[in-house]
Amino acid sequence: MILNRQLGMDDYLGMLRRQKWKIIIPALLMPVVGFLASYAVPPKYTSTAQVLVEGQQIDVKPIVTADLMQRIVGMEQEILSTPRLRPMIEKLGLAKGEEADVLMPDIRANLSIQPMDQDAASSASTGKGGGAGPRPKPRGSTSPDFPGFNVLYTASNPVIAQKVCNELTSMLLDENLRRREAAAKGVTGFYERQLAEAKQNLDQMDAKVAAFNRQYVGQTPDNTDNNFHMLAALNTQLDANVQALNRAQQDKTFAESTLATQLTAWRASQTSGGNPQALDQQITAKRAELLQLESRYTPDHPDVIRVKHDLAELLRKASEASTVTMSAEDAKKVSAAEPADIRQLRVQIHQYEQIIAQASRDQGRLQRDIQTYQSRVAVGPAVEEQYKLLTRDYETANKVYQDLLAKKGTAETTQSVETSQLGEQFNWLSQADLPDAPSFPKRWLFLLGGLGAGFGLGLAMALMFELKDTSIRTEPDVEAVLELPTLIALPWLGQEEEKNQDTEGKPTFWRKPNKPEAEKETIEV
Repeated sequence: MILNRQLGMDDYLGMLRRQKWKIIIPALLMPVVGFLASYAVPPKYTSTAQVLVEGQQIDVKPIVTADLMQRIVGMEQEILSTPRLRPMIEKLGLAKGEEADVLMPDIRANLSIQPMDQDAASSASTGKGGGAGPRPKPRGSTSPDFPGFNVLYTASNPVIAQKVCNELTSMLLDENLRRREAAAKGVTGFYERQLAEAKQNLDQMDAKVAAFNRQYVGQTPDNTDNNFHMLAALNTQLDANVQALNRAQQDKTFAESTLATQLTAWRASQTSGGNPQALDQQITAKRAELLQLESRYTPDHPDVIRVKHDLAELLRKASEASTVTMSAEDAKKVSAAEPADIRQLRVQIHQYEQIIAQASRDQGRLQRDIQTYQSRVAVGPAVEEQYKLLTRDYETANKVYQDLLAKKGTAETTQSVETSQLGEQFNWLSQADLPDAPSFPKRWLFLLGGLGAGFGLGLAMALMFELKDTSIRTEPDVEAVLELPTLIALPWLGQEEEKNQDTEGKPTFWRKPNKPEAEKETIEV
């Protein structure tokens, strides 16, 4: 093959025609070799167990929300751990002691778990007598789109493959139940601890609120309106008390003046028999004038002060007159024989004194109460701000407690569901089968592999022979080798013509003439 020129489709077809047997013969022999080699490979048998994933039967929030395949991978790693595999190997009698450690890597390498499609699960359930297929997922279920999975185990012995597959599948189902129950218990325990902490925090907030209420009794925002109402009521009561006190004092003053007048007149009549009517008339007139002025003016008015002074002076004079004219012994005798109207006036004055004393005490109490409520109203904004901060923290703690209480109840319900095995379950759809034919090697794959290898080998051999062949067969070969144009082309007419002819009977070096047979010679310029 001349390589220093561009090859065309005719060149490649010519190569195939020349080297076709070098390609065909290996392509026919290598599949036979591959088929025979498949019998030299130790056979492997694969046993398959089918597991159906059934969603939970009660409409509660599932405790496990992770992806199913992720959980299966985690469970697979758990059951393939050394502490779990060693008892299984000894139970099945596969190996003992250190031989079990050597067998464990093979078991891990030969186990595989594959998702099952919906059609396969439906047909398997129908064939098993399980109805129309897998149970539909309930509302709120987190089951995957695939309804189950296949557990495959490969071994050199079909019985061992079946036993190991069944045992590993059982371990996988038990591990699923154990993990779900452990997860439910763990979540419940977590919420119990969180709830205990939240309750402790809520109790502390309750104590703070109670202490705050004790410290600011009647000053909390809830009592603001009541404080204003009580303050207004106390002011009204104080005004009424002041008016009653003034009336009692006026009545007492009037009764005292009347008593003094009558007492002076009576004593004068008892001692000297004189007639103090003029002095009594003046005292009576001054009292009438004082009452008239007090009804019009306040006690601090100058006219009121003046009349009080005059009245006091007249009373002093009447008292001096009675003192001069009556001795102490006579006064005792006279007091015992006082007229009924004078004794009545003394009783009235005593009642007025009691009323005034009670009114004074009430007035003091009302003033203290008013000061208390005024102080409560004054500190109300600051107390309200502290109260809002405290109640906000309390409401937050209470909300956290209520939320955790609800979550704990849900977790306990879910734990009960998992304990009763009413949650998501892995159920046997079919036990591991006993393989009747090896899964490896597959004869047809060896045939296809041998066919491909034969074609590859034949093409390599044909290319090698073509690369070593430097024969000149066409005019482009002549031009490529000599790097000169072709002037004439003559057919080969020697004794070796028949040996060098190709399959079409044409000479090895030829050029199809464009002229009649008599004009074989062609001249090219």
